[in-house]
Amino acid sequence: MDDSFDLIVIGAGSGGLAAAKRAASYGARVAILEGDRVGGTCVIRGCVPKKLLVYGSACGHQLADAASYGWRLEGEGAHWRCDPALLLANVRAEVDRLNQLHIAGLAKAGVQLISGWGRFEDPHHLRVSDSQGGDRRLQADRVLIAVGGRPHRPAIAGAQLGWVSDDLFELQGFPERVVVVGAGYIACEFAGILSGLGVAVTQLVRGDHLLRGFDREASAVVQEGMEAAGIDLRFGVNPAAIDGEPGDLQLRTEDGSVFGCGGVLLATGRRPFLAGLNLEAAGVAQEGGRIPVAADQSTNVAHIHAVGDVTDRINLTPVAVDEGRAFADTIYGHRPRQVDHSLVPSAVFTQPELASVGLGEEEALERYGSEGVKVYRARFRSMAQALPKSGGRVLLKLVTEAGSGRIVGAHMVGEHSAEIIQMAAIALVMGATKADFDRTMALHPSVAEEFVTMAN
Repeated sequence: MDDSFDLIVIGAGSGGLAAAKRAASYGARVAILEGDRVGGTCVIRGCVPKKLLVYGSACGHQLADAASYGWRLEGEGAHWRCDPALLLANVRAEVDRLNQLHIAGLAKAGVQLISGWGRFEDPHHLRVSDSQGGDRRLQADRVLIAVGGRPHRPAIAGAQLGWVSDDLFELQGFPERVVVVGAGYIACEFAGILSGLGVAVTQLVRGDHLLRGFDREASAVVQEGMEAAGIDLRFGVNPAAIDGEPGDLQLRTEDGSVFGCGGVLLATGRRPFLAGLNLEAAGVAQEGGRIPVAADQSTNVAHIHAVGDVTDRINLTPVAVDEGRAFADTIYGHRPRQVDHSLVPSAVFTQPELASVGLGEEEALERYGSEGVKVYRARFRSMAQALPKSGGRVLLKLVTEAGSGRIVGAHMVGEHSAEIIQMAAIALVMGATKADFDRTMALHPSVAEEFVTMAN
């Protein structure tokens, strides 16, 4: 068996898959190493299954509004009931389907999939250990590290009793009460999912607001919606310990409070997954628990590159995919290009949903000063809620550079925010101004039309 390759990719997640297939399309002999299922965080235990759970939990809200549109259950004792076990099983089945699809895609592209965990022996050789105890030595002209990240457990007593986000997808059902620890997108999304499925949720936040890094006004609107849905948000709270037995836990905080629950979700961030790579043997530098890279994705070792969450820059699937393809285009396609990490749109699939591209108001003020920023906003109840007369008001917001009128940030909280901001991102990348938006004809009746009808 020939164990020499032009390129070995460590990690079959979004970035690694994109790079491997693109490099193979240029004629490179490529192997990809994966010790887990093919697909990575996004497909197996992240974006995809989480979004499916969001859809499942949102059905409860839709059913609650159905009567206002003339739909009603008939018959004695008629009622809707969610079966979380069935929902979770269906989600896992879809993940399994996608896993097999990605495996087939590698075969079709001519990429050799090697199952096992890879580690460096020296800068050009790797060892791969599989679950059966096998050990294989591989040689590579180039290596791409694309191992992604892993959930981080806080250093508190009993942390092993809590779940991380990966664990939720493997459950057979949910307890009646859950405590969520964290304020980021994972914490807020799962708080909404669980609440929508009928779980009583208490969310503990160390700071004074949710979703740090997003526009503060937008995050405040998300908070309003979460509280209206019955999520018990507690700010300025630090967890100290978890004790009890699975299904009957107590979370104790530094101020002495105790929260009893059936489960604790520790959604306190993610870290690059560097354990076991033996980077020292290859001479690859680390910085703050991540692998620093240059604009062309190269590490301090010229023939070793890294993409995606392991570099801990912008940890989003489309960014990892583009980084992987840019690497392959440059090295094997002889079409040098670098990824533009500015104006990357992002979304938080909370309930209500938040999406954003560009600078938040606070960031714009810091960059341009109070006289250099002009903000436009619209808040209203969408037509979808006109008959149910429920739900919060949506927020649409444009942040502009005052002198030129150029839009430097677009933010939205409400239905279909991610779909709408995706298109707004195109306009921002092209350098659109408020005047460009103003002379764009509105599409009525829609929520998105407010972006082009905001008064000066």
